[in-house]
Amino acid sequence: MNRQLMCVTCGSTYPLEARRLRCDCGGLLDVQIDMDSALSPEALAATFESRLPSHLPQDLSGVWRYRELVLDLPADDIVTFPEGRTNLYTLNPTPLGLSALWAKHEGENPTGSFKDRGMTVAVSWARHQGARALICASTGNTSASLAAYGARAHLPVFVLIPNGKIAQGKLAQALAYGAHTLQIDGGFDDAMHAVEQMATQHNLTLVNSLNPFRLEGQKTIILDSFFQLGNMLPDWIVVPGGNLGNTSAFGKALIEMKALGLINRVPRLAVIQAEGASPFARAAQGDFQHFEPMQPETVATAIRIGNPVNYDKAVRAIRFTNGIVTSVTDAEILQAKHDLDRQAIGCEPASAATLAGLRRLTREHVVHPGESALLIITGNLLKDPDTTIALATGQTAALGVQGAPSLDACANQPRHVPSDPETIARIIEEELQ
Repeated sequence: MNRQLMCVTCGSTYPLEARRLRCDCGGLLDVQIDMDSALSPEALAATFESRLPSHLPQDLSGVWRYRELVLDLPADDIVTFPEGRTNLYTLNPTPLGLSALWAKHEGENPTGSFKDRGMTVAVSWARHQGARALICASTGNTSASLAAYGARAHLPVFVLIPNGKIAQGKLAQALAYGAHTLQIDGGFDDAMHAVEQMATQHNLTLVNSLNPFRLEGQKTIILDSFFQLGNMLPDWIVVPGGNLGNTSAFGKALIEMKALGLINRVPRLAVIQAEGASPFARAAQGDFQHFEPMQPETVATAIRIGNPVNYDKAVRAIRFTNGIVTSVTDAEILQAKHDLDRQAIGCEPASAATLAGLRRLTREHVVHPGESALLIITGNLLKDPDTTIALATGQTAALGVQGAPSLDACANQPRHVPSDPETIARIIEEELQ
């Protein structure tokens, strides 16, 4: 399919090969598909289905399997593990009064988060263009993913992370995979400002979600869910909101799927932010007429972002889907994390914002009884083991979580017992009564 870059603000277009992150007007860029060159919806579905038995690396990928709607690249340029082969789990909808509830677990990707879907496309395109080196700012998941894909592509990787503001499970990946890791004095937004400037001035390829090719990979979360659900989508798709890359990608996916005739009805997006990092939710209260960055603080490190670069695309996504944006407290996030973990849908805190937000939206009668919803679980439980241990041992107050006493019932502390089998057996029997 024919493609070009298009500015979401002024509509200016550029060749797909143009090495730029923004339009001359400063606006964000989209990879625009020429819909006139697209296959019919029936032919697209048949093509995607035909690749399921294939053992080719690009067909095994849950991203490149949909390449007609992602990007056309020679197979030798594609950097894949493969990724995107994530499960969709059925949850009990009754407590929320819903007709159906699912969780799409993007934490099952190779490096444990949804970032791998976008990174395979961004890094493959970078290799195709002969990139000198790759760079990103990160709260953790992006750095882990880029480090892995950069290693597979044999390209140097530089990651900027906030000093002391990154979960150890994520930092460990960046270090282990060989990324040059630079801890800055400042937050994610400071790092993002720095990498965008350096990418332009020093011929480095930026792979944050400001890079439009990243979003082409992330939109396959919606495509994958559509086909896993038997060519349908629920009434609501619920996603955490940080830098708003997924929000933007999901909106783009739904715009394209509607235009291509894959769907007739557009689901509503619900974007959930942490209260301490909720600039998008605050802007939504005034119908996006005013945006003000904030100094973010939340236990959900993956969405601890106060000035999201994808704001304009995310606004488009909410307006197109008649969506909603709301925020939840850290205590609500951790309670939801506990509840998801107990169903073996283990996730990092940011992922649990989805369930916490859905609970709020049902309480407020925004999501109505009998509707269906899909939770996007963005990261694996082991991404942030420290928070998981704190929750299980009743130590959330030490994390600075307001309302920590409400989480005491979530504790599941290990017990020190003697090595005597009879004593151990007695304790087990007591627990089984």
